[in-house]
Amino acid sequence: MESAHRYAFPDRFIAGAVGEPDRRTFFVQTRQGSRMTNVVCELQQIRVLAEHLEHVLAELERAGLAGDKERRSSRPHDSEPLDVPLDEDFRAGTMIITWLPDSASLRIELFAQGAYRRADRHPDEVLQVVITLDQARDFVARAVQMVGSNAPSCPFCGQPIGPDGHICPRANGYRKPLLDLTD
Repeated sequence: MESAHRYAFPDRFIAGAVGEPDRRTFFVQTRQGSRMTNVVCELQQIRVLAEHLEHVLAELERAGLAGDKERRSSRPHDSEPLDVPLDEDFRAGTMIITWLPDSASLRIELFAQGAYRRADRHPDEVLQVVITLDQARDFVARAVQMVGSNAPSCPFCGQPIGPDGHICPRANGYRKPLLDLTD
């Protein structure tokens, strides 16, 4: 049964997260009218997708194909929470970004884990979204903001620090308070 989720210039194409900082679930959500697709991603996948979109946008700008430069904000236009219900359609694996010169837009494809490796040309689960360059800029701004607000990292080992702190392997188990408020 093929389950391709295809959108052309959706009302919404965003990255978002739900849950506690150290137990968050990350989504790429696409909505057009009442139809919605929620793809669960790893934080690193969101980060990489945003970085690659940013790189593609910079290359298009260098080539003079990015259109007007009127909107270059680091703040996302859409800062609303994810739409509900947050039913997982599938988990992302391979991601592809394609420039579509005829419509001066980008096609983003998120394949379900393992789907892209199959021999058939029609994967079981894929999100295929065609977006404007402004929608891509908004996605990048929102993703960068979201990734930056993730749990802080330990300055010694780089692991995330949860609300209860963490035991740093580089400190031989010694747990120092995150903030020293004894002054």
